[in-house]
Amino acid sequence: MKPRYVQTLISILVVSFFVCFYALGCMAQGELSRPTNSGMGAHSFTLTVGGLERTYIVYVPFNYNLQKQLSAVVIMFHGGGGTARAAMWETGWAEKAEKAGFLAVFPNAMSRDPAQPSSFARNPQLWNDGSDRFYPGRKAPDDVRFIHAMLDDLLARFAADPRRVFVTGFSNGASMSFRIGAELSKRIAAIAPVAGACWLEPLSLERPVPMYYITGMDDPLNLIEGGVPKLLSGGSDKVRGKPKPPVRDSIRKWAKALGCPATPASTSEMNGVCTETYGPGSNGAEVIYVTVPGLGHTWAGGKSLLPEIMVGKSSDKIKATDVIWDFFEKHPMK
Repeated sequence: MKPRYVQTLISILVVSFFVCFYALGCMAQGELSRPTNSGMGAHSFTLTVGGLERTYIVYVPFNYNLQKQLSAVVIMFHGGGGTARAAMWETGWAEKAEKAGFLAVFPNAMSRDPAQPSSFARNPQLWNDGSDRFYPGRKAPDDVRFIHAMLDDLLARFAADPRRVFVTGFSNGASMSFRIGAELSKRIAAIAPVAGACWLEPLSLERPVPMYYITGMDDPLNLIEGGVPKLLSGGSDKVRGKPKPPVRDSIRKWAKALGCPATPASTSEMNGVCTETYGPGSNGAEVIYVTVPGLGHTWAGGKSLLPEIMVGKSSDKIKATDVIWDFFEKHPMK
């Protein structure tokens, strides 16, 4: 067999193995329970939006009933081909919610073919992030409408603070967090995309939404200088293969929409991690841009569903979940 064919076949087999392995692990834990909204732990909810059945998971911390104030909300968008459960495992947002006392929310994107079982390689769950990558010639799901409805449902079920609703996401989910931050800016206090692009053109915000952005310097799927995303094995596909803009384009685009100066107000470096701060902009909003050396296409300080030989190395130089939560705490809606 030809070397390239063998390489591609190995990549597909590795992905299939890891996806199946993780799916079996989730099944072993049993189905998520549906207790009352006062119960701690992970709850699963279903909505019908635009004729489609949509689902999301809420992690409720132990001290939820003991709080004398409304709980903050962090919405975490999984990456392309991922799931809400996978995002919980990869990022540690449920554990952070337990420690800090907020509600962690994990919505599920739709599969490209909702009539068939989802599959990372053949039928991935993908967010309609504004890139027009995933549904050529077909009607794309209205994910903005879904999140709008999900927030209404969440606020009806839980004592959640509508002025402290924050959004983060990874890869395709990061791009979705850009879109939600823009199109639902009156409902979102701040966003924190990790390793994704802002595809919206033109970009306009009804209210200034602060942003904290993290990416790896060695990410093969979110290239610093832009270009076609490829696994380290060399594999790519038509579904996810649209060239991405340089990362700094997304940073500058959001900073401009906030009314921040084009050049950073400050730059710092610690343990090789570079942090640029833009602002202040309108209403004191800011943009923070963080690059992590050696980090591939993984959640910094978290876990990766895919092997290093495909997406690059992980890194503990920073813990994305911790630094993002610190940023969110400082930026409730004004």
